This record gives sequence, C-alpha cells and structure tokens, in this order.
Amino acid sequence: MNHLVVALIVFIVVFGSALACSYLRAVLPQHHLGDESISMVKLTTGLLATLAALVLGLLISSAKGSFDTTNGEIVHSAVNIVRLDRVLARYGPETRDIRAQLKRNTAASIASLAAGDPAQVTRMAGPEAVAKAEDFQRQVEDLAPHNTAQSQLQAKALQIIDEVYTARWLALLQEKASMPVPMLVVLVLWLAIIFGTFGLFAPRNGTTVTVLIMGALSAAGAIFMILEMNSPLDGIVKVSLGPMRAALAIIGQ
Repeated sequence: MNHLVVALIVFIVVFGSALACSYLRAVLPQHHLGDESISMVKLTTGLLATLAALVLGLLISSAKGSFDTTNGEIVHSAVNIVRLDRVLARYGPETRDIRAQLKRNTAASIASLAAGDPAQVTRMAGPEAVAKAEDFQRQVEDLAPHNTAQSQLQAKALQIIDEVYTARWLALLQEKASMPVPMLVVLVLWLAIIFGTFGLFAPRNGTTVTVLIMGALSAAGAIFMILEMNSPLDGIVKVSLGPMRAALAIIGQ
C-alpha cells in the first residue's frame, strides 16, 4: 500500500479517536470525569505513551539504519564500478565492448532507480536482470590474457564484479524489509487510545482541536518516515543517486 495512504489512514484513526472521545465527554455521567477517574486514566495513558515512544524510537532507529546501509552500498557500488572500468581499460583494447556494456548497464540501473517505480526496482532482481549480469561476468571470464599482467587484471576485475553484485543484492534485498503489519496495527491502536484520552478530558475549542490535529499529523508523519526509510530505493524519501551518476560520467574515459 502507498505510504501516503497509510499515513493518511493513521491520521484519520488517531484524530478521529480524539474527536469521537471529545463528543463522548458530553454524554458521560459526571462521576466518570471525576478526579479519581482522571488520575487512573492518566496513569494508563502514561504507560501507553511510554510504550508507543519506545516502539517509535526503535522503528525510526531501525529504518534509519536500513536507509544508511543502502546509501552506503550505493556509494560503494559507484566506487567499484569506476575501479572496474579502470582495470578493464588497463587490460587493453580487447575490453572496449565490455566497458561499453558496463556503461549501458550502469545507465539502465540509474534510470530504473530514478524512476521511483517499485515495479522497476523489483525487475532489477528479476530473471532478465540476473541473466544480463551473468552475461557481463561471462564476458570478462572469457577474456584470453596474453601475459601475467593481463591475468592479474582479469582476476582483479572478476573480484570487483563480485563486490559490485554483492552490494547490489544487499541493497535490493534491504528494499524488501518492511514494518511488520501487526506492529503497525498495535502502534496505531496505542496512539488512538492516547489521543482518545486527550479528547476526552480536554475542553473542545479551536485551540485544543488545532493541537490535536498537529499531534495526529506528527504521529502520522513519523510512521510515514519509517515506511519511507524502510524502502530507500523508491518513494519520496530515497537514497541519492549522485554517486552513481558521477561514476557513469567517468566510465569509458
């Protein structure tokens, strides 16, 4: 489901809970709103608020770690692609077609990632993309070195290719990580209860409604950021492709 849609649902549920409890306040018997009742509700709300804050903090930390890992792999891949191109250039003119293929493959990967389409990112791990990667590696393996220097350069090129593909698969598999749905449901339930108590005991006026809206937007925004950072290759919040574009400009020179 689109992350903006999820965030909107969270906002509606959380703010709707506060609004519904605000109207419930008018029909509850007065003894339900006494000091003892308010104290007990405050204690329970404090417990839920602590739990929600801990879970949100852990989820944000985990999502940020996932985002940083993928960003690091993108930079690492860009560096290795440039290294691979220079090693192939040193091998000799026999690698001209391979270097051209490397440039085309890099450009295609950048175009797929820049599109921001999850389907294109998924296709990067599909059979066609795997076959293309294996074909490129096979071209390097089929080189026939004429001396020791070329043999060493071929071995080094194959090692770099392995590193590039390792980083590629790590980034693509990291993209599959997502926030567990049961955890999201429980977290939203806690937030709805917390905001419901806010609406229950706060007087209904323009100031309190505005504050509740801002709080619900903040909660929905936090969950939106968690979901976005858990999918760093597509969406609104995604890793920078600047290093890959810089590498593309260097390849073939």
